[in-house]
Amino acid sequence: MDRRKSIKALLIGTAGAGVFMEACKNSDKKAIANSPDAVLDDWRMQEERAYLKKVTEGDKFFTAHEMATITVLGDIIMPKDAVSGSASDAKVPDFIEFIVKDMPGHQTPMRGGLRWLDIQCFKQFDKAFVDCDAKQQLAMIDQIAYPAKAKPDMKQGVAFFNQIRGLVTTGFYTSEIGVKDLGYMGNTPNMWNGVPDDVLKQYGYAYTEKELRECMSPDKV
Repeated sequence: MDRRKSIKALLIGTAGAGVFMEACKNSDKKAIANSPDAVLDDWRMQEERAYLKKVTEGDKFFTAHEMATITVLGDIIMPKDAVSGSASDAKVPDFIEFIVKDMPGHQTPMRGGLRWLDIQCFKQFDKAFVDCDAKQQLAMIDQIAYPAKAKPDMKQGVAFFNQIRGLVTTGFYTSEIGVKDLGYMGNTPNMWNGVPDDVLKQYGYAYTEKELRECMSPDKV
């Protein structure tokens, strides 16, 4: 099964909150000034501005090692393919850093989960997760990615992987890359040309001449 297609099917319809993170990294000051977030800033209270500055510009929560681990995990969950880039290309690690500061309830489970992952890798491979080769990393992930198949002693890892998988997919599909991957066009004018003929025939229906004349675009009649 194509993992990305499966995830896309679940996430179509999500909003573009991650566009904010892309704007913050944009070196083009004009683009930033014209971004939706910058426009909305005029409507924010002073307390809201201070809080936003704290979570986006304040001290980092994750260590460099933790961020490296998150980056590897993100690209395993959402790898680069022929259609679009990977989680790291979409700056998902930055999104997760933002989320854990914006919603501190994620901090202890995330940090504990990253530590648990390294401990397990040391037990099995004598090295931290990021220092394992790709085959070893996938072998570790396979033990916690499928809750129904996971062993009882992998329970903490399963909970952690479920959490980070949710954060990665949310971060990816609310980024510019992810929105393009979904094919989301936004509030764009279009013309609906009705139910396809094969579907109508399957259920024994057909459009009347009046419906075709009044509701279809000229090139489809």
